[in-house]
Amino acid sequence: MINETALLESKALRDSALERTEVLDKVKALSLLPDGMHVTTAMVAVYFEVAERAVNRMAQRHRDELTANGLRILRGEELAQFKGDMLSLYPGSYPQPRSSLALWSRRAVLNAAMLLRDSDVARQVRTYLLDMEHLARARPVDTPAADAVLSLDDHIDQRITHILGKTVVPMCNALIETSGEHRRELIALRAGVKRVEQRLRQHHARLQRLESPYEGRPLPGVMASMDAMNGRTFERHIAKLLRRDGCTNVVVQGGHGDRGVDIIALTADGRRLVVQCKRFAPYLSITSPELQKFVGAAKVLYAAEVAL
Repeated sequence: MINETALLESKALRDSALERTEVLDKVKALSLLPDGMHVTTAMVAVYFEVAERAVNRMAQRHRDELTANGLRILRGEELAQFKGDMLSLYPGSYPQPRSSLALWSRRAVLNAAMLLRDSDVARQVRTYLLDMEHLARARPVDTPAADAVLSLDDHIDQRITHILGKTVVPMCNALIETSGEHRRELIALRAGVKRVEQRLRQHHARLQRLESPYEGRPLPGVMASMDAMNGRTFERHIAKLLRRDGCTNVVVQGGHGDRGVDIIALTADGRRLVVQCKRFAPYLSITSPELQKFVGAAKVLYAAEVAL
């Protein structure tokens, strides 16, 4: 089961849980502004039972992420229009007018629950999210209606393919043999029917691959858990996998002065193995100079027979 630290540290894991805004109301009632969609920073602080400055600090650190999930800062004409539309409906309990106003959507509030480390309410929200994730993984997939639709679609595709291959194409062949006036059009029609038949066969093959068992495939949470690791933890994780696969004399030496090699070991058949660990974002590449440095260190400094 994914732990709370992974949820706090992994943006990818947070993004995967942002649709579960109903969790907020399971923990505690979230009061909304009259528009029924937003809350202010002060209201967020009240919900999470923390000081408003703690929410502001968190929002400053994660502004881009929160903005992507519905946090808006109103200023100027937009703020004036909001005051005119909304504040008159909320007398007596609204903050005094300011030069700017932060509005949080429910999605942004849930995002905040996954970023506020020192709030007991936020911790309860994270616990709910993790429990729901665990239940979703543990519960066997049981969607008879969806399976029935897929089965019906698949059956229809096969019937159409059969009709095209066994009926329409032979009929086109016969018409081509007996018709001189429209021979060219019929040949083009036959070619089109054959293309449709081929695409249906390819579609059927793709459906079979998608519906094949998931045995042996990694769980979706594995990559999120690895994303949440720091560099040292990731190196230890790789060392653990090496031991699992029969390597011996495994030593983690990554850090300052590692000379381009993070782990040294012996393979199960006794060959010298060296490993360099990189945890780059998906949009970054390992550059040629880094590879050259690693290959040089592996061969020259360590006389390695296997470089990973």
